[in-house]
Amino acid sequence: MTIASRTAISLERRAVVRRILDGREDGTIVVAGLGSPCWDLASAGDHPLNFYLNGGMGSAAAIGLGLALAQSAHRVVVVTGDGELLMALGMLATIGVAAPKNLAIVVLDNERYLETGGQPTHTGRGVDLAAVALACGIVEARTIYSQAELDAEVPRIRSANGPVVSVVKITAERPPLVLPPLEATYTKHRIRKRLTGKP
Repeated sequence: MTIASRTAISLERRAVVRRILDGREDGTIVVAGLGSPCWDLASAGDHPLNFYLNGGMGSAAAIGLGLALAQSAHRVVVVTGDGELLMALGMLATIGVAAPKNLAIVVLDNERYLETGGQPTHTGRGVDLAAVALACGIVEARTIYSQAELDAEVPRIRSANGPVVSVVKITAERPPLVLPPLEATYTKHRIRKRLTGKP
């Protein structure tokens, strides 16, 4: 899909995140990538198993992989952006090789670097992240364009044998900020305590 065909895109980022997390299982860990995915996750409601990456662009998929391998009894859902995943594209190869069954990666693809002024990303010029994921051995990878496709994808994101990569094409809107807890040490200790029972 090119920038010229963006008029076909109608999914809004906050509605997508709410739909994915609606009825969230109590043990699901959600990692939000730098910037807008953090605000989107906070907008859907704070949770002790939310891990907000307020820094470290490009690390969401890597942290999600680490959590999935270390916490195999828990579903891990990474909510990231196209710009951030492009910054660490090699992680798709590592995830494909590690093949954690409990990992799902949702890419909110607005074809923009929204946090730095809305410059076009490579996905706006034809780079297909789902095709890259498939080439890396991730069998459950597809691009979502419509509400009906999203509704069909949600059960896979929540429970299909992974890894799952769902690239969701969204509008380039920038909703108001909804800030999560911004202290990284606090969120780190909070999620650790919830998962291990240790302070």
